Amino acid sequence: MGVTLFIDDFTAFPIGPFPYDPEHSAMGEYHYIPPKGYSGEWYDPIVSYRYKGPSWLVTAPFMDGVRCMEQMRICTPGKNLATPMLAGGDTRWTDYTVTVKVRVFGAEEPCGVLFRYQTSLMHYGFYLVRGRAEIHRVQKCERTVLASCDFSWDKDSFHELTVRVKDDTFVCSVNGKELLRVSDGVYKTGCIAISAGMPAQFLSVHVGVDEAVAAAFEKSEQEKLHLLDKKRESHAAMKLAKKIDLKNFGAGRQIRFGHLTGTEEMFFIICQHQRRVYKDRYPFISCMTAVSLESGVVLWQIGEPRDDEDVIELTTDLPVQVYDIDNDGIDEVICSWDFTLFILDGATGKIKKQIPCPENTEKESDLCGIEFGRHAYTRLNVDAIRIANVSGNKRPSDILIKDRYSRLWVYNSDLELLWKFSHNNTGHFPYSFDFNGDGKDEIFSCYNMIGSDGKLQWKLPIEEDHTDEIIFGHFDPGHPEGLLAIVSGWEGFMIADIHGNLLARDINGHGQRISTGNYCPDRKGYEICTTTFWENQGIIYLYDCKGNEIWHRESRANGNLISPVNWDGSGVDLILLNGNSVHGGLIDGDGDVVVSFPDDGHPDLCAEVLDLNGNGRDEIVLWDRRRLWVYTQENDSVHGDEPVKYPVYNASNYRGEYSFRKN
Repeated sequence: MGVTLFIDDFTAFPIGPFPYDPEHSAMGEYHYIPPKGYSGEWYDPIVSYRYKGPSWLVTAPFMDGVRCMEQMRICTPGKNLATPMLAGGDTRWTDYTVTVKVRVFGAEEPCGVLFRYQTSLMHYGFYLVRGRAEIHRVQKCERTVLASCDFSWDKDSFHELTVRVKDDTFVCSVNGKELLRVSDGVYKTGCIAISAGMPAQFLSVHVGVDEAVAAAFEKSEQEKLHLLDKKRESHAAMKLAKKIDLKNFGAGRQIRFGHLTGTEEMFFIICQHQRRVYKDRYPFISCMTAVSLESGVVLWQIGEPRDDEDVIELTTDLPVQVYDIDNDGIDEVICSWDFTLFILDGATGKIKKQIPCPENTEKESDLCGIEFGRHAYTRLNVDAIRIANVSGNKRPSDILIKDRYSRLWVYNSDLELLWKFSHNNTGHFPYSFDFNGDGKDEIFSCYNMIGSDGKLQWKLPIEEDHTDEIIFGHFDPGHPEGLLAIVSGWEGFMIADIHGNLLARDINGHGQRISTGNYCPDRKGYEICTTTFWENQGIIYLYDCKGNEIWHRESRANGNLISPVNWDGSGVDLILLNGNSVHGGLIDGDGDVVVSFPDDGHPDLCAEVLDLNGNGRDEIVLWDRRRLWVYTQENDSVHGDEPVKYPVYNASNYRGEYSFRKN
């Protein structure tokens, strides 16, 4: 007699689409936005900007009381095109038998059941495809057929596919007849999923195990839970420190922090937007509000606030930073608005300096990413702003601006143009640092190292996609000059030295975010965390300082920031996923959630990490369109070991995060 681990005949689902993002947008790169609707015990790990409508549809065939989960897309699996799938169960399962009933309408692409599923890029699959039955192993971008045989099936009928998994042996049957048997030891554990590259209907899914296996699994889980409870007890719990009403001026992740009055009081600037021309390629600031983080009182506001959902639905940066650009002890607001570059007084919002944005004089065909093959406006619609020091001053006082993908301009603090640059793609948010030790910043942009004079010094040998996020630092003790680590979409995760030599590379899905910190204190150097978004969403990887994978796991949600968090002040960093009380929280270097957000109704759309009270430990700011809440540690009297982190004056939705110890 066996034990059922998982069962579903889909009758609990209402007729209609399985929950999905109707916009198929990039919001989930850094916002927690769960699809709305009932999903049962399943989750959809696949997102694509190519999609229109839902992938999965709950239907009712001409049979009383029956529901089917129907996959509706047609797609060929490849490097940057994932096969639709729904996953469920526990990735710690080992040996089990999974049975699905499926009607496959088209034979051209694989349709069937996945097992030992760890992520959407790491699993086995038993498929019906092109008049054959096949067992595949999917290992990141490599798909291997482990076994196959000829098999024809009736496309008008449901067939029962069964996979019996025991140790490293997999026995696959259709309608009770064994077709394939294979041994492979790459994946020792994993849950299950249903998947189809052609339209197909799944009638039922069942996962069962022997009683002895179930008992051993339960015992193992109890032991792991006991150890996890001990871990959690060693970390400070979350404590709500502040609530602020954002009234009608709230926004998504378009927020900046600084000392706008020259005192210790911390303020934040939050910006609403409007969009022009095409999707999110030409957004502009429509309202800017300066607010005291201590009192919630509005210091000043420019523009007219809008009380509608569109103000959070932006998938790019807005061009604004908060920084004391003139070194007078009071932060200014550097921003672009209405095709003008401004320096605003932080305390009042009044204009201190301004110049027109540069004109678009370059030939469109010579530039990267110009929509519709022509400039939409006479002047530049600025995509992002960064504070740098190409001039070699005692402190950063230069202003870098960029368009979406093709050009950079650098100005000094008097808004005088120093140089402009264009070569292939700029990526999203260039990195500035004095890499060669000459006292002036070089700019690393996408794959290009640009000198302080604006000349190309070298480029990485990568021609496709673009870099989403960049970190630099001494995360590997064997490289005292420091190293660059980047994630570049389907070109993967890479480590390079400051001379342009690639030292490590892993094409691990569409690389979206990256961070480094002291996540595993027993290991040499600092560890690097990355996560994916497009196609194969939410796969989190941890690497050692040389780029060797330590572990991987698939988050069942979007919006994972993977920011390092100095939570305890112990010199060990935790990793922020997102602000949700179920799917978010802080994980440790083993991938375990050791600090959870309370289930107290807090906002969880957006999150940011920074030390707000000056005790050397980080707070976590959570907000949505209406509310902003701040969480700190329950033992807030403890002062911690303050790490070196990304300067708050260079904020971006596309910046890699780091946490280095000062010694």
